[in-house]
Amino acid sequence: MKVVLFCGGLGMRMRNGPGDDMPKPMAQVGPRPLIWHVMRYYAHFGHTDFILCLGYGAEHIKNFFLDYRETQSNDFVLRGGEVELLANDISDWTITFAQTGIESAIGERLRRVRHHLDGEEMFLANYADVLTDAPLDVMVDRFAASDAGASMMVVPPQSSFHCVEMSESGRVGGITAVSEMPLWENGGFFVLRQEIFEHIPPGGDLVADGCAELAKRNRLLAYPYRGFWKPTDTIKERFALNDAYDRGERPWMRWEKVAS
Repeated sequence: MKVVLFCGGLGMRMRNGPGDDMPKPMAQVGPRPLIWHVMRYYAHFGHTDFILCLGYGAEHIKNFFLDYRETQSNDFVLRGGEVELLANDISDWTITFAQTGIESAIGERLRRVRHHLDGEEMFLANYADVLTDAPLDVMVDRFAASDAGASMMVVPPQSSFHCVEMSESGRVGGITAVSEMPLWENGGFFVLRQEIFEHIPPGGDLVADGCAELAKRNRLLAYPYRGFWKPTDTIKERFALNDAYDRGERPWMRWEKVAS
């Protein structure tokens, strides 16, 4: 299936300063940017046809792939001045680079690449800023066996805050961590059918418009997942992922387990 990646947002919470024009998916996790890790995840499950919805900082993403160096993340032999790769990352990938606007909403970005999805009964979509070790094949199979118009991974709330139960007099009756409450939030991994386009208006949003309308019609399927799932909405979260990579704690890199 084709994979649509939304990688054109401004990512204001990830900026290191006023002069930082790097888009969020290009934040480094180990030797490679975040978008590479997301794409390797999909490629691990056999999905290697990507559509990148570009916007802000598009030149950084384009240049990364145009100047891609396989030797940076693969073993190789240097013999007589010639490089012999012992493995490779992206040689079998197809990547479509599509400019979808600087300030477009996610749904509008999807609408603008619809013609690249002609003939696709189902396709995958992702924000390109979240890492997980979820079994994508199970998620896809579950959706394919349903008649739903879309599937959304949902995860427990990630907040470290606590909710307080109190009476009208102000007496506290209980304190519960948000992560322990019976709530779920959007995990950013989608499996979609063409039906989604019927519910996203011009300038609309994938979740607030498309998925919300499908939910009203009982045509939205949730895939609950309590395993590893980490966003990179802030610099703190990005540093935490990079530190985990340096420590060798990389559960999202399922392809490494296969290689070993």
